Amino acid sequence: MSELYGAMTISAHGMKAQSTRIRVISENIANANTGAPTPGEDPYSRKFTVFKNVMDRDFGDRLVEVDRIRDDTQKPFKLKFMPDHPGADENGYVKMPNVNSLIETMDMQEAQRSYEANLGMIEQSRNMILQTISILR
Repeated sequence: MSELYGAMTISAHGMKAQSTRIRVISENIANANTGAPTPGEDPYSRKFTVFKNVMDRDFGDRLVEVDRIRDDTQKPFKLKFMPDHPGADENGYVKMPNVNSLIETMDMQEAQRSYEANLGMIEQSRNMILQTISILR
């Protein structure tokens, strides 16, 4: 029975980590077209989730947790010609976020599938516990 509880605990931590990842991706998508508010200022910077393994000392299981949420400093900001924008420089270009909506959508699908896989594991463990209880009656 403790193995099933351990499987449920591992899956629950996975679901929590993926839900944080989905929230961060949603924030990226929401800010994908938000230009810099003033000339010379940086716009919204893409964020990504960093995970870490943690040992559950009670059951000896390895769990996944969110370590931190970081800004993506590797991808440069894009420039978009928008001379009427308040954040436009002297040449009419506005710094735009380093968010690629296509990549964010694919990351969202991957996170959603991981969340669903963990949910499926919890449902399977629950069914096995119920079957065990039924057998013991």
